[in-house]
Amino acid sequence: MSLLRLAWQLALARPGAAFLGVLLLALGWAAVAFVLLVSEQVDQRVKRDLAGIDLVVGAKGSPMQIMLSGVFHLDVPTGNIPLATVETLRQQPMVAEVWPLSLGDSVKGWRLVGAEPAYLALYGGQLAQGRLWQQPLETVLGAEVARATGLKVGDRFVGSHGLGEGGHEHGDHPYTVVGVLAPSGAVLDRLALTDLASVWTVHEDMHALDDSDRQAMAADREVTIALVRYRSPLAAALLPRWVNAQEGLQSAAPALESARLLRMVGAGREVLQGFGAMLLVSSLLSLVIVQMNAVRERQGDLALLRLMGAPPWRLAALVAWQAVLSMTVALALGLLAAHAALAALAHWLAGQQSLPLDPTFWSRSEGWLWPVAVGLALLASAWPAWRAMRTDVSTLLQSPR
Repeated sequence: MSLLRLAWQLALARPGAAFLGVLLLALGWAAVAFVLLVSEQVDQRVKRDLAGIDLVVGAKGSPMQIMLSGVFHLDVPTGNIPLATVETLRQQPMVAEVWPLSLGDSVKGWRLVGAEPAYLALYGGQLAQGRLWQQPLETVLGAEVARATGLKVGDRFVGSHGLGEGGHEHGDHPYTVVGVLAPSGAVLDRLALTDLASVWTVHEDMHALDDSDRQAMAADREVTIALVRYRSPLAAALLPRWVNAQEGLQSAAPALESARLLRMVGAGREVLQGFGAMLLVSSLLSLVIVQMNAVRERQGDLALLRLMGAPPWRLAALVAWQAVLSMTVALALGLLAAHAALAALAHWLAGQQSLPLDPTFWSRSEGWLWPVAVGLALLASAWPAWRAMRTDVSTLLQSPR
């Protein structure tokens, strides 16, 4: 009988102890793998959504809130800024490009964003169906918005005031879907995009009492956020100071704010990592105890193997194989549990229309977990394997039964 098959049979001889040991190990690996899967996806999403944006300009308030609302679309904006600010920024010699955004409405809870077509190019957005908007009240849906709402090219819908469901509907200004974007893995997937003039038209008609009001509002038009890309590194030192010195304007550096955000998220990540490490350590100790007990209970069998000609190293290899088998089964169960937890979290986040996670995501780092697991199994089996090698056949044969 091969060592692998014999190790498997010996493990099945004590199913209770083997199951508890494997369960503890699986919980530890599940915690480690889950943190790995989520943190790697979050890092990738953050880097993807930053997409070369060097500065976000918004109304006075929290830079973190400006960054979350303008780049990731996960928070409410701090207010509006004059449209003239966009033109002033574009005239700055240190600025390469500016993308204005207007927020404030939604469609079935998904954000309706007024933008320029260049905003799509920022993330490499490609049309899967239809065309881009060419006039006000035409909209292009992100892939996730189209999937969740069931809207398609040619359909019409009414936007709601506010960034969540339940707001006042702008029934007099229905939008027409003229295009659907292909999935990009970026924030575009979660947005319904339209022309900047759409947002102005809807809200000016809602608040204006007569033509003079409309003319006054048209002269004082605003946007919510301006995304900026620098022309030179010198702009990083000078432009934020200039923006913050302007009345009513606040700058936010996405690189700095996202680093702060990831540090805050990292606290919870470290707690889960510590929890998983504690489970693994306790599981390894339990594996050592289980292996020692198995060697003690199977001394007669080990002695018989020695009498049949098995060398000491073969007994040690048998114990090591048992540990490796237990660890491999535990790792497989842990990875399945981690991916199941990832799928549940992704489903919940999708319902919250928050930062999306891919439930089918597989990390390349997962491939390194098995060699690590084998190394830990060999480490845990070292002492029991040494005891098995030291089995004294003559003493066992002479001991009373």
